[in-house]
Amino acid sequence: MTDRAFATRAIHAGQDPDPLTGAIVPPIYQASTHVQDGIGGFRDGYEYNRAGNPTRSALETQLAALEGGASAYSFSSGLAAEDALLRSILRPGDHVLLGNDVYGGTYRLLTKVLAPWGVQTTTADLGDADAVRAALRPQTRIVWVETPSNPLLKIVDIAALADIAHAGGAVLVVDNTFASPALQQPLALGADVVVHSTTKYLGGHSDVLGGAVVLGDDRFDEAVKFQQFAVGAVSAPLDAWLTTRGIKTLAVRVRQHSENAQAIAEWAAQRPEFSEVYYPGLASHPGHDIAARQMSGFGGMLSLGLAAGPDAARTLAESTTLFQLAESLGGVESLIGYPPEMTHASVRGTELAVPENLVRLSVGIEDVADLIADLEGALARVAAR
Repeated sequence: MTDRAFATRAIHAGQDPDPLTGAIVPPIYQASTHVQDGIGGFRDGYEYNRAGNPTRSALETQLAALEGGASAYSFSSGLAAEDALLRSILRPGDHVLLGNDVYGGTYRLLTKVLAPWGVQTTTADLGDADAVRAALRPQTRIVWVETPSNPLLKIVDIAALADIAHAGGAVLVVDNTFASPALQQPLALGADVVVHSTTKYLGGHSDVLGGAVVLGDDRFDEAVKFQQFAVGAVSAPLDAWLTTRGIKTLAVRVRQHSENAQAIAEWAAQRPEFSEVYYPGLASHPGHDIAARQMSGFGGMLSLGLAAGPDAARTLAESTTLFQLAESLGGVESLIGYPPEMTHASVRGTELAVPENLVRLSVGIEDVADLIADLEGALARVAAR
């Protein structure tokens, strides 16, 4: 399957028709346990749902194929996946170097949950090679990057960062949630591990929570598998099936997300109400050239800085009608959020705090003319206040 094109892998990897009935869609194995043929006589290796489930196994095969990985593991949420990976690799005294524009939940997990266990975390501009080298320590075990980042859409050269991390004896982990494997393949660029909130573009329909770890080789395979089994934050059969269903349309959905976001970014760049437009598809974006080189498209996420300040940003976020005010991203419907008090509230007052005049858009696949009209109407309401 690895020799097939991406869209073909997304539809067919792990998705053989049911051998019993010929059903083109494999069934949901909604079972908590599996009958044994004598003590220890597991059928196809399955014994108990926490240890393994055929629907989850199919999703994991699909995920590994999408990212070109050696193996993949599916979890009940993105943070559950991150937690399992971190505890698989780290030991007390180890150091993690994070990008200085990272998802607030990742920062909270490391600094509030794992810090008492003895894990040290610092941040740096991972797009600055000298800053990265200066921030690395003998204890640095992981360099963790989001590209594009959340919510400022910073772009980092994955191949260059991989070289620096490896030279320092560290593992490079890439959160590929914003780009999705449809647009970016971090393992092929030198990353060691990819993580996802599968809730977002992979699921794609705002109806399922999940996360994934995709490994580039077998170094951490047994450790992650053990964490998945021993701690048990696994995706349920129906959740795995919903994620698989979403993945099958990922390629075509992401193309439309990207086309719509590009149009909105170009529109916003001409509007005086916005002091900043954060979108890597714009030639003015500082990471545009790198993004054009390592991505096949620029994605459906963009953020906007309101020239009139925080109050205008809050009003805009509360004034749209098609863009629904909600956390999360990557669904077929458009969402708007105010990161300082929503997705990134946990990093307020820290070095990761985001601008107070920022709104974040998850651009859906509706007609883009309607989406722009919605934003224009919201700007009129901001001006009227």
